[in-house]
Amino acid sequence: MSHATWIDRLRRGVVIPATPLALTAARKLDERRQRALYRYYAAAGAGGLAVGVHTTQFEIREPRYGLLRPVLALAAEEMDRADSRVGKPPVPHGSAPLVRVAGICGRTEQAAAEATQAHELGYHAGLLSLAALPDASEDELIRHCRAIADILPIIGFYLQPAAGGRILDYGFWRRFTEIENVVAIKIAPFNRYRTIDVVRAVAESGRQDIALYTGNDDAIVLDLLTPFRFKTGGRTVERRIVGGLLGHWAVWTAKAVELLEQCRRATVLDASAPANLLRLNVEVTDANAALFDAANGFAGCISGVHEVLRQQGLLEGIWCLDPKQALGPGQAEEIARVRQAYPHLVDDDFVAEHRGEWMRG
Repeated sequence: MSHATWIDRLRRGVVIPATPLALTAARKLDERRQRALYRYYAAAGAGGLAVGVHTTQFEIREPRYGLLRPVLALAAEEMDRADSRVGKPPVPHGSAPLVRVAGICGRTEQAAAEATQAHELGYHAGLLSLAALPDASEDELIRHCRAIADILPIIGFYLQPAAGGRILDYGFWRRFTEIENVVAIKIAPFNRYRTIDVVRAVAESGRQDIALYTGNDDAIVLDLLTPFRFKTGGRTVERRIVGGLLGHWAVWTAKAVELLEQCRRATVLDASAPANLLRLNVEVTDANAALFDAANGFAGCISGVHEVLRQQGLLEGIWCLDPKQALGPGQAEEIARVRQAYPHLVDDDFVAEHRGEWMRG
């Protein structure tokens, strides 16, 4: 597939689930269920997959597990398979290729090695975490980003401090936009002020080729509906967040695809946000609070995603590599509440219909 094809899809805006890790009770990779997860996302209409990111568990990089390359390679195989099946049920009108995003972590030496590996495995872009550089100066951060962008196109990542990120001000993002090989930014500070900093930096850079993606789990629908307008150079510039790269979208993915298309139609047909979509924003945020264990400081965010997939029969259990990872107090009850309250956000029927074929072969 040509470079233009995947990047055109990225710029238009797609659903990119941050993919989980399927484990057995012995906390070993469950390859059959891992493949089934990737097949589910492709069949649900996701436009890409993010692998080796927070939802995949950062521990896969530890030598005692050695799972980073095997999981990246397995996902690449399944994305090859999905691309070859475009036009066949259950998604007869899908598009190829899937946008392939690899999580890139660590200080420069480690990040460069991970970017090289992702490039060798055919990944299109790296989601670049700066969490390993909490005390680096702005100059050092930009040098780090440039070094990785020389290896692989990069997606900037504004991660909320509560999840291990750091505050990155407008000045950083304005300089970040000057890196030629930046293709997108995932905006996930969970903060309106900081979200505006990123969008304004991109708008004022004049670059139309950097796609904006939401990672703000507390405002997914609102991000997708909002026209961000700024005065720059004597004219008004408008930018929109076109898609999402989200752990939230690792569950109920078929409904996430419908949601993105609903938001896109609303922004094309009507400059104002319909009241039903504003209500939907509240519902999606409420559901996310349960999935991500907001009540307990997001301690059960990965386990919450696992629990929904377990209930759907895609995962055998909610095991994580770290045995201490578990559902937070009251989280199971909250997940049950939002499932009952918002059945229109749940894709259980779709999963039940196709799960058997995803589990085979």
